[in-house]
Amino acid sequence: MPLTTRSRKRSTAYKAEVIYHLGPWRGLEDVEYATLEWVAWYNSTRLMEPLGYLPPAEYEVQYHRAQADEPAGVLN
Repeated sequence: MPLTTRSRKRSTAYKAEVIYHLGPWRGLEDVEYATLEWVAWYNSTRLMEPLGYLPPAEYEVQYHRAQADEPAGVLN
């Protein structure tokens, strides 16, 4: 999927979940704070189907742990 398509989908999700659902807003500072909370949730807590319904942060920890457990390859 092209980057612009992914960005557009993410932007649409953000607007639907935060801007329209949680508004009206008192000011720009409230929107900025809500945006930071949503980005933190989106990047670390949400469950993702392609990752086996794990949050991205947990999947990343498991990935790095598995990489550390594998022996390094030998170069000839």
